[in-house]
Amino acid sequence: MISSWREFWDRDNPIYVNARHKARHYAGLAEEIAALVPHPGAHGPGAHVLDHGCGEALCADRVAGVCGRLLLCDASPRQRDALGQRFAACPTIAILSPDDVAALPAASLDVVVANSLAQYLTGPELDSCLRDWRRLLKPGGRLILADVIPPHLGAAADATALLAFARREGFLVAAAIGLVRTLLSDYRSLRRTLGLARYEEAAMLARLREAGFHAERMPRNLGHNQGRMAFSAWA
Repeated sequence: MISSWREFWDRDNPIYVNARHKARHYAGLAEEIAALVPHPGAHGPGAHVLDHGCGEALCADRVAGVCGRLLLCDASPRQRDALGQRFAACPTIAILSPDDVAALPAASLDVVVANSLAQYLTGPELDSCLRDWRRLLKPGGRLILADVIPPHLGAAADATALLAFARREGFLVAAAIGLVRTLLSDYRSLRRTLGLARYEEAAMLARLREAGFHAERMPRNLGHNQGRMAFSAWA
């Protein structure tokens, strides 16, 4: 019996309906993150970037190509092992646990990206992460907190966004079948029993300010689900 989201993400799960869904998700996300990394000229030899809660990060090498150093952090030991094997030949990518991140020196990062993470954390866990990220960012460094779920957005809206993405990317039939499979999986029951953290825009901005950031909502979320929110915050 799964008792936490961390356990859920440390095993095979039905989130991606097929290989094309997973590939297009990570490719698009890598392009968006890479576009947010400052030009090397603004930060010496290249920005030091942390992707916290990176998941499988299939296309992280694309992000690493515009960074001085890319740190990939995931709470799942299984994911970290896979990441280590996938990017063993890429010297500018390092794989970290959350404890490793907490041990990094202050003011050592230019950008922190936390995409699709806030909903799986309790309020105190998120606040702890915000304080850590604020400490790790250099003055003027940037936090991108993305895929934040507003209170009114439910599973039906998520399904609609997925189907629209699948139609554009050519896996619509698989997406429809995958949604049925998800309904029959433990993900649906986990959403009900463990819940997903949700935030009003004003409440998240206040939380970011309390952690020491200057923050604003971004015009677009990262990824395909534009019903969710993204925030840009500066140290």
